[in-house]
Amino acid sequence: MSNIFRTKSIEKLLEGAQENGEGKSLKKVLGAFELTMLGIGAIIGTGIFVLTGVAAAKYSGPALILSFVISGLACAFAGLCYAEFAAMVPIAGSAYTYGYAALGEIWAWIIGWDLILEYAVTISAVAIGWSGYIVSLLKAAGIHLPAALINAPGVDGGMVNLPAIIIIVLIAALLIRGVKESATLNNIMVGIKIAVVILFIALGTFHIKPANWVPFMPFGWKGVFQGAAIVFFAYIGFDAVSTAAEEVKNPQKDLPKGIIASLIVCTILYIVVSAILTGMVPFLDFKETSAPVAYALAQVGINWGSALVSVGAVSGITSVLLVMMFGQTRVFFAMSRDGLIPKTLGEVHPKLLTPVKSTVLVGIVTSLVAGFTPITVVAELSNIGTLAAFVIVSAAVIMLRVKRPDIKRPFRCPWVPVIPLLSTFFCVGLIFALPRITHIRFIVWLVIGIVIYFTYSRKHSTLNNG
Repeated sequence: MSNIFRTKSIEKLLEGAQENGEGKSLKKVLGAFELTMLGIGAIIGTGIFVLTGVAAAKYSGPALILSFVISGLACAFAGLCYAEFAAMVPIAGSAYTYGYAALGEIWAWIIGWDLILEYAVTISAVAIGWSGYIVSLLKAAGIHLPAALINAPGVDGGMVNLPAIIIIVLIAALLIRGVKESATLNNIMVGIKIAVVILFIALGTFHIKPANWVPFMPFGWKGVFQGAAIVFFAYIGFDAVSTAAEEVKNPQKDLPKGIIASLIVCTILYIVVSAILTGMVPFLDFKETSAPVAYALAQVGINWGSALVSVGAVSGITSVLLVMMFGQTRVFFAMSRDGLIPKTLGEVHPKLLTPVKSTVLVGIVTSLVAGFTPITVVAELSNIGTLAAFVIVSAAVIMLRVKRPDIKRPFRCPWVPVIPLLSTFFCVGLIFALPRITHIRFIVWLVIGIVIYFTYSRKHSTLNNG
C-alpha cells in the first residue's frame, strides 16, 4: 500500500513534458498578457452577472462586499501557493501535477478527480446560463424559440436545451483548432465584458441610495460566510491559468504574473460592482432575477444600459466556457500521460498540436449534461471540489519546502508556512459553510474515484510500470 504515496520527481515531470506520444508536445504560444486575460476570462462571468444577485438576496444582503472580500482572500492565499508551483513545475495539470510532485500519487488522483468534477459541472452550468441569456436577447428582438428546444426535460415543457449544446460544441471545435486562436477570441470577449462592467460602474454610481445598504448585514456573519462559499464559484477560474503551463513561452516569470494579476483585477471589480448593485436596488428584489446587473439598470430606468449589459454577459459567459473547457482538457491530458486514465486521452494531434480526443470527450459529456439537466444545487459541487484542491496545494507547498529545499523556485510564496496555513484555514471554513447535502454528494464522488483508482489507475500508472 505504501506505493500509493509515491511521488513523481519534479525532474521527471519536466522530462516527461518535453515529449508526448510520438514526439509531439503542446505548442508554446502564451505570454503574461494572454494568461492574465485567460484568468479574467474565467473569473469575470457567471459570478458577476448571475451569482451577485443570488448571494445578496439569500445570504449576504449588502454585506455581499464582505463575502467577496473573504472569498478573495482565500483565493489570494491559494493563488500565491499556486504561483510557486506553477513557476517551479510548468506542466499541464495544475493542482493535480503539484500534488503528484509533493504528496504522492493517491493525493494527485484525488485532486485530479476533484478537478474533473469542478470543470465538468462548471462547464455544464455555465452553458445553461449562456442559453438563458441568449433566449432572453432573442425574445427582446422578437424571436421566440419553442420551449421544447430551450429547456431540459421536465422544465417548462422542455425536451432539450439546444442552445447550451450548440455553444459547447462550438467552443470544443475552437479549442481543437488551436490555443492561439482560442486565446485571441478570449482576449476580445474579455475586453467587451470589462467595458460593460466599467459602463455599469459609471452609470450605477449616480443611482446609489445609501438607504438600500441598511441593514448592512441582515443575515449576520453566518450569512456573510455562506454568501462567501456561494460566490466562491466566481473565482474558481484562476486555476485554469496554471493548467496552461505547458503552452506558456516563459512560464517561470509569466505564470505567477498571470495568476496574481487576474486575481487582483477581478477581486477589485467584484467588490466595486457588489457595492453599487446593492446600493441601487434593495437586496431582496434580486430574488426574482438571474441577471442582477441588467435588472438593476432597468429598475433605475436605464434600459439601453441594461441591454448592453446583457450583450456583455453573453460575451462574459462565453469566455468562461472557453477557459473552463480548456482547463478540463489539460487536466485529462496530464492524467493520461501519467497512466491514471487511458493514454489515448493524452494524444496530441500531429498538426494542430492540441489534445483532440480529450477535447471531444469533454464536449460530448458536458453538452449532454447541459442539454438534458436543469440547473440545480449540484453547481455547489464545483465549489467544494475546488476548495479541496486548494487545501491540498497549500499543504503541498509546505511539504515540498521541507522535502526539497534545494529545488530552484523562480517564484517563492512569501511567509511560508503562514500563507499556506491561512489558505487552508479560509478554504476549510468555506467548505463547512456549504450545505450538508453538498458534503454528502462530494463524499460519494470521492468514493467512486477511490474505487476507480484501485481498480484501474494504480495498475496502469507509469510509475508502477516504470
